[in-house]
Amino acid sequence: MIKVGCNYLSFRDMDVASFVRTAYDLRLDVIDLHRRAFTSTEPEYLLGIKMMCLRLGLPIGYLGVSNTFVGTEPELRENVEMCKEAIDVAAFIGSPLIRVFGGHVSPEIKDREPLFEPLTRCNREVATYGAEKGVIVALQNHDNGNIAATAKDVLRILEETDHPNFSLILDTGQWQGSPGAGARGESDPDVDIYSYIEQTAPHAVYVRTKFYRNDSGKEKWLDYEKIMTILKGVDYNGSLSIVYEGEAEGDDRVEAVRKAAAEMRGLL
Repeated sequence: MIKVGCNYLSFRDMDVASFVRTAYDLRLDVIDLHRRAFTSTEPEYLLGIKMMCLRLGLPIGYLGVSNTFVGTEPELRENVEMCKEAIDVAAFIGSPLIRVFGGHVSPEIKDREPLFEPLTRCNREVATYGAEKGVIVALQNHDNGNIAATAKDVLRILEETDHPNFSLILDTGQWQGSPGAGARGESDPDVDIYSYIEQTAPHAVYVRTKFYRNDSGKEKWLDYEKIMTILKGVDYNGSLSIVYEGEAEGDDRVEAVRKAAAEMRGLL
């Protein structure tokens, strides 16, 4: 059964306990957390979060970590260790997977080809460690100069990483040229992000559903009727995690997520 959930980043600087309670009040099915949300990795603190989620009936979908696997060897090592630490936390709190990024590519870098080998090498190391801990590692596509910003790049990274414990978290609104970029609706008319979604959807174990403008109760920039048709076409049966990125001054983020959840459930 497809579940409708929410990502911690939808509420920005809310503490973890308040986020869990808000998700419960919104009657969501699942939540996604981010490593930066935790103020401690002490067992007592992590058990408190785990117990609260259990009591409120909110499974943790995944734990996000903001790594980059583009950089110097010392930078790569630091980010690999960051991901391994996130895997340890995920295993402790009962999250089945962690989210990793490919990495930001500086505009000064004209030849991206040499970046793929160290990226996939780091992916394999982290995925191997995750397998030992029982935690899946999943790449998230992202725009803003990321190395995993198109379907072609995502599919290449999945193929070249070539690890049974490495998968994909598909983000509907984080593609190169996506509508809604920066919550302003800027897009590249030559980019068909729905083709990107269609190509990568068969590999997705999780889906992040971006919302930028839903004042009328319906997302303005992304066509979720079309997206849901694609997901149903590949028999996707996982979670749809709402990630609200609206920037309107004084906007009510809780109400925005409530509207987004209603739209998602209506499409189901």
